[in-house]
Amino acid sequence: MVKAAVAGATGYAGMTLVHLLSRHPGVELAQLTSRSYAGRPYTAAFPLLDLEGTFSEEPDPEQVDVLFSCLPHNAGAGRAAGWLAAGARVVDMSADFRLNDPELYVTWYRQEHPAPHLLAEAAFGLPELHAGEIKDARLVAVPGCYSTAAILALAPAASAGLLGSDVVVDGKSGVSGAGRSPGLGTHFSEVDESVNAYALAGHRHLPELQQELAALNGGDPPRVTFVPHLVPMVRGILQTCYFDLIGSLADLQEVYREFYSGQPFTRVLDQPPATKLVSHTNYCCVNVSAQGPKAVVTCAIDNLVKGASGQGVECFNLAFGFDRTEGLRAPLQWP
Repeated sequence: MVKAAVAGATGYAGMTLVHLLSRHPGVELAQLTSRSYAGRPYTAAFPLLDLEGTFSEEPDPEQVDVLFSCLPHNAGAGRAAGWLAAGARVVDMSADFRLNDPELYVTWYRQEHPAPHLLAEAAFGLPELHAGEIKDARLVAVPGCYSTAAILALAPAASAGLLGSDVVVDGKSGVSGAGRSPGLGTHFSEVDESVNAYALAGHRHLPELQQELAALNGGDPPRVTFVPHLVPMVRGILQTCYFDLIGSLADLQEVYREFYSGQPFTRVLDQPPATKLVSHTNYCCVNVSAQGPKAVVTCAIDNLVKGASGQGVECFNLAFGFDRTEGLRAPLQWP
């Protein structure tokens, strides 16, 4: 049994992670931390799970094999070096180790990176692209929900040199993507029966997308316009990506089918996916179509599972030698 700790276990990503790990046959949930629940029993947050123990404020990395950090960006980065030095492997859900260039962190997160010396050893936690690196990594940086969907929607085209001209990514997310802390922007009266675009000057997940597409495209990043939208649903992300079609649609579709052949969670469908199709699962569903000279690629994921905690478990499975699907075989729920 692998002893695991979850830091920040009572946010949406943390709670999803606890539910996934609690049913993983190779995991012992040894520690859960939460400042707001510190001193209270695990059942205060997870009344339906058979978990015994009390929330602590900080994890003890010397007592576990792996530490999942679901803390906000910049909250866990300064602690990560100590966790690693104590012998724990770290799966980080924040943005702290996703970007290779620490100057980009300054640009997008408006602060100096607290542990730039760790960036070089962090594996980007997208198994479809980096399974080999994840297996041996002490530190895994799980990508953001928007960037996960957009990268998976565009990676096959970029890898084949078929990502033509400017790329437009239209993203739509459920409200849980904003986290569990209350705020005016996610207040029921503000979001119900309404859809709005935000971060028009640039979303923080954009540099992750550009970084990964550049690596697939020979180091040359495509020009990407990404506009996210908040929609009145709890969970799910739908990305619709537009770019100039190079060659035939049939050729592009074959590129996608071949690229994702054998992948356990990413499926290329003949019809555009709906978010409800992947809700509560670790699946990513992609459709490749065209409108005249424009390729139109749609991609749907659950933002809390494949876009966060499920992908973290997938990376954990790779790093600790489990089957990649272990703990993630939940049945599809429809409707």
